[in-house]
Amino acid sequence: MKTIMQDIAKLAGVSPGTVSNALNDRKGVGKETKLKIIKIAEELGYFRNHKKNEEKVIRLILFKKHGYVVSDTQFFSALLESCERECRENGYELLISQVIHGEHDKENVFKIVNQGKIDGILLLATEMDECDFSYFENLDIPVVVLDSYFPNKSLDYIVINNISGAYRATKYFIDNGHKRIGILGSSVNISNFDSRYKGVEKALDEASLMLKEEDRIMLEPTLDGAYKDMKKYLESNKKDLPTALFAFNDIIALGAMKAMQECGINIPKDVSIIGFDDIPFSSLSYPNMTTIKVYTEQMGRLAVNRIIDKINDEEDEVPLKIEIDTTLVERNSVVKLV
Repeated sequence: MKTIMQDIAKLAGVSPGTVSNALNDRKGVGKETKLKIIKIAEELGYFRNHKKNEEKVIRLILFKKHGYVVSDTQFFSALLESCERECRENGYELLISQVIHGEHDKENVFKIVNQGKIDGILLLATEMDECDFSYFENLDIPVVVLDSYFPNKSLDYIVINNISGAYRATKYFIDNGHKRIGILGSSVNISNFDSRYKGVEKALDEASLMLKEEDRIMLEPTLDGAYKDMKKYLESNKKDLPTALFAFNDIIALGAMKAMQECGINIPKDVSIIGFDDIPFSSLSYPNMTTIKVYTEQMGRLAVNRIIDKINDEEDEVPLKIEIDTTLVERNSVVKLV
């Protein structure tokens, strides 16, 4: 089928990607060009060989190293829903599998990848380290990596601009008069969180401010874990907190907020808080939480469109890193200091 796609592209004088867009009725192709492509496709027998009921399958692999972050949260549910919807609209079935570090080896991964005919793989790499890519080396199938970036691995990536998001949150604190700013970080190492830390440092450095060691509060990145760890931290630090805390994600922020409020700490009067992700619960908390919005729908859509382009154009060997920016959503968890 790829040979026919390439023949169509050559005769139409366009790229295979344009052919793919035209035949899948996606935007970005002019009417005359689209009609020309369809006519050539008909003449070459594309529609006789490429029936609508032909199975087209993309497998989404969730890589879990510890399961603290990649879990049944609103963020990942929205991301998976976006991927599934975009696959369906493009005539693909989305199959979801898990690869668990320590339980699955390369042979298990090979079996997962080769369960039936798979056209491409979306790899959710939030919990992955660079060394974990050994599981997926030498796969003769298009791969797009979601939600993590490793510069030494030449692959296609769809990621969040974590540095700018964290920078934006920290700068917002500074612009509101806060000078002692701390973090609600993660006790579990995640590459996205490392990037968010860099964004915090960048904003503080520009303002000639320092992040005190005692203001680096590391919590388990789950709702219950963050609550328990913050509760324990407050036993000896309740009277010496920063005026502002940036949480590495909304789940950590919400757990920590609950612990602080139970200890009589008023948010935002005593401590201002900003989260990251803008999950629906962040707008339902009390107070409603200011946070960094991540565009999960766009992430899923771009990831699926990129993998389909790679499936349809075997000569597309230039890896792309698509970084999606964030925005600050102002609510009621930050107070302006005089």
